[in-house]
Amino acid sequence: MLHYSCDQCGKDLSAGGADRFVLKMEGYAAGAPAELTDDDLDTDHIEEMAQLLEELEESGTEPDLPPVCKKLRFDLCSACFRKFLLAPLGREPVSKFDFSPN
Repeated sequence: MLHYSCDQCGKDLSAGGADRFVLKMEGYAAGAPAELTDDDLDTDHIEEMAQLLEELEESGTEPDLPPVCKKLRFDLCSACFRKFLLAPLGREPVSKFDFSPN
């Protein structure tokens, strides 16, 4: 039998326990679309890639690249899921104005 617990508060979410919500998040770099220029069309990109690969092989080191995409998955109880929906970025909700009656 699989055991589930809330990743936020640790509450038991196994069968017969509390409701379980699965939260999936994905983050990735959003770059601006590249524009082609005449220089891009005139350049031999195959030759440039061959040179880059050759330099990487000669150096013997792996390129230091950031992760392209990060996927996260969390199991939450109903209370923690509601809290997440109120403040998904972990910030306090903006306080509402409290107008006095006129």
